[in-house]
Amino acid sequence: MGVASSGNITGISGPVIGAVTYTPIKMFEVAYIGHSKLLGEVIRIKGDRVDIQVYEDTSGLTKGEPVIFTGELLAVDLGPGILGSVFDGIGRPLEILGKDSIYLKKGIHLPAIDSRKKWYFTPSIKEGEIVTPGTFIGYVFEGSFLQHRIMAPPYIEPAKVVWVASEENYTIEDSICRLENGVELTMKQRWEVRRPRPVLSRLSFDAPLLTGQRILDTLFPIAIGGAAVLPGGFGTGKTVTQQSLAKWCNAEIIIYIGCGERGNEMTEVLEEFPELSDPFHNAPLMERMVLIANTSNMPVAAREASVYLGMTLAEYFRDMGYNTAIMADSTSRWAEALREIGGRLEEMPGEEGYPAYLGTRLAQYYERAGRAKLLGLPEREGSVTVINAVSPAGGDFSEPVTQASLRLSGAFWALDKRLAQQRHFPAINWQQSYTLYEGSLASVFERELGSQWKVLKSYLKEMLDREKVLTDLVQLVGRDGLSEEDKWLLAHVETIKVVFLQQNAYSDADASCSMKKQFILLKLLYDLDNLMRQRIESGLLYDQVADYPLRVELLRLREKPEIELEQQGNQWLKNFDDKLESLVVIPE
Repeated sequence: MGVASSGNITGISGPVIGAVTYTPIKMFEVAYIGHSKLLGEVIRIKGDRVDIQVYEDTSGLTKGEPVIFTGELLAVDLGPGILGSVFDGIGRPLEILGKDSIYLKKGIHLPAIDSRKKWYFTPSIKEGEIVTPGTFIGYVFEGSFLQHRIMAPPYIEPAKVVWVASEENYTIEDSICRLENGVELTMKQRWEVRRPRPVLSRLSFDAPLLTGQRILDTLFPIAIGGAAVLPGGFGTGKTVTQQSLAKWCNAEIIIYIGCGERGNEMTEVLEEFPELSDPFHNAPLMERMVLIANTSNMPVAAREASVYLGMTLAEYFRDMGYNTAIMADSTSRWAEALREIGGRLEEMPGEEGYPAYLGTRLAQYYERAGRAKLLGLPEREGSVTVINAVSPAGGDFSEPVTQASLRLSGAFWALDKRLAQQRHFPAINWQQSYTLYEGSLASVFERELGSQWKVLKSYLKEMLDREKVLTDLVQLVGRDGLSEEDKWLLAHVETIKVVFLQQNAYSDADASCSMKKQFILLKLLYDLDNLMRQRIESGLLYDQVADYPLRVELLRLREKPEIELEQQGNQWLKNFDDKLESLVVIPE
């Protein structure tokens, strides 16, 4: 617990205020500004002068008003009640803040979780056992299925249990365990959002985060505990793609951060997500989600706090042994907040006006992702996977935020304005995108899908590469100048793009696709290609089948479940082969 001290406002510049202090102050120390007690954070210290970024609207503040320095850093309460909640950028529950007005009142300070609500606690330790940091004390159920594991805080000293509460209803502040050194443990922890939670050791990547999106899982997979960047200009589908990932990926806990996005986009999320059903459990999706809403009309300083808040919540659930995923939309708005604050502080600007430490701040955030072996007993592993949207102005991927994010992430999913205008979604550009996790995950895919998966994946990449070459050739010599095989190849790649790379988010059967179904569908396209090439070698002309509704029939098959797709797909391929055999072959 820090020691409070005081000072006075000496200057005001938007969300940044200057103050004089009469006692030593810590960097990033929390302060209450003015008579309204607005929440702020010290971001620069010069002698007895400090600069504070304020997380609330500073209009109405005057020079000379008091500033109270708390001696503490910005922190959040962690415990039962987090899941299913909607917070603002500094961890205040919006459901309570919005009861009296649609606008956030200034100077309101609320804990993240309700200290009066009771939870049915079941102990998992006994008297006489040793408790170390991270050890499970017991658990409560949040919602209908998720076990919220109560852990000893990372900062306690190991000690023997002398008393543990029985199965009963308790609040998060009631004592549930007493140690021989006199420490009383409750269901609540408090943690500073800028400080990473400790782990026992870091682990390598060994499993994919399955997104249900064919183009991502097949061509550009991300590992559990990895980091991906989703850059794209306006209208390319960043928000929709992230919402699809939040619903369909195989992470157990989802933290969705709306960082500086338009209010109507965040409203859509807040209205839609509580209505969604969890595809993996017979329960609402919100039972394993947390939403952090910090829209573009909220104070810019809170954007930075929102991403650290989201990461702290993700680390907390990781420490329970869960695989968590953060969807941040978008880090460009966070970077814009840093640029505005840097301008107010009159710092030397870097490229495009962003502060010189932009890359450092992004690195501090991205480095908190990963897989880890966790503190305490039982032995367990957990992970934090980061998927960040980036909004480069004009879709320019050479701008500083995209480039800094690219260096720190392992998967780059480039969204393409041209594909979006063609209504091709997800609008992932397969020429610009890449992943660094392919080598780490190759053995996992081979074990699950067999050795042919590598062949099919190479085939898909080869077809997409050859299409670009042939498209350039068509522009020179025209379509009639192509061989019969190349005519088929061009048409087949278009079929692959429509049937395999595109997905229909409004179709219950196609909004998400399992790896097994991806394998079956890609193999069907591969076998179709081999069949047609054999027939063309035997003398078939492409124009003889050009009008055949291949795509329509393949799209119909795509809607089938895995088993039916495999059975009906093989039968359809046989019927199509019979049709080809019956065609009259025109001699050359």
